[in-house]
Amino acid sequence: MTSLFRRLPPAEWALYGAFAALAVIACAGPHLTQHAHYHAFADQRTVWGLPHALDVLSNLAFALAGAWGLSALARWLRTATGAERATTAGLCVLFFGGLLLTAVGSSLYHWQPHDATLLWDRAGMLVAFAGVLGLAVAGRIGARPAGGAAALMLLAGAWALQRWETTGQLLPWAVLQGGGMALMLALAWLPQRREALAVSLAAVIGWYALAKVLEWGDHAIWEATQGLVSGHSLKHAVAALAAWPVIAALRGGCARGRAAGPYFAQCVRRTAWRRAAAAVPRAGAAAHAAAHGAGTSAGIGAGTMAADATGGASVLSAARRPSTPSHRSMA
Repeated sequence: MTSLFRRLPPAEWALYGAFAALAVIACAGPHLTQHAHYHAFADQRTVWGLPHALDVLSNLAFALAGAWGLSALARWLRTATGAERATTAGLCVLFFGGLLLTAVGSSLYHWQPHDATLLWDRAGMLVAFAGVLGLAVAGRIGARPAGGAAALMLLAGAWALQRWETTGQLLPWAVLQGGGMALMLALAWLPQRREALAVSLAAVIGWYALAKVLEWGDHAIWEATQGLVSGHSLKHAVAALAAWPVIAALRGGCARGRAAGPYFAQCVRRTAWRRAAAAVPRAGAAAHAAAHGAGTSAGIGAGTMAADATGGASVLSAARRPSTPSHRSMA
């Protein structure tokens, strides 16, 4: 165990230190209560008997993103290989499954907005948060800490939601959301690991940040659009777009890193990739035939000299032939 800790890279130590600091803030910080008018959304329209219709129906974006992501993951798994295949697949299932749960929980909450249904909304968000944070850690630090980070996020989030439900203390949940995004922002500055799925963390953070701005401007956007659409409805659509960087990485099926040389391995499965080469005269074969004839007439000494000439011509031919770099097939 001691040797394991000694081998941990500095980035992994920093990750665990950040988790510890966030835990201290969540446990020892001041009491934070939810806003008294939190459930008073701008769009109160009822359409076809469905209350808060647009806030409810806009959650279809989460369902579409989750289903599309799982479909892209299934295609990726057909060709993906490597030691981190299972970890990446598990984290993607967690993320896209969380989006599907968010679509259900958020729809239920906006249909009947109060604290009891808000708990289910946040539970779905928690699963998605755990998945995307795990993917961020896997892409920048490693697969082992990625699984631990996702599990820790789930456990800490369950405790935060339980504490909010029983005591009204919202600080742990706020720390989990804000601290998780701060961790992802810090991870985005680290280099992408070539073995991991190349997810653009900047895009994920950007979509999330825009969604929070729309959430805070719910009433302002409602008034600016003269009652056409509210900021919270737009927030659902924009937050669902945070799934696109993960889907794009799965569809590309490759890491961003490039190997040295004119060709580089970008995709997942390692196969031999051959470039078409121009026809090279078989100088070795011609020299061998000449050497064989000379050996028949001139004896063993001449045959030996011709064999040496054949070896030199073969080496020259091999030098002209292009090398066969390793490539990962797009299939």
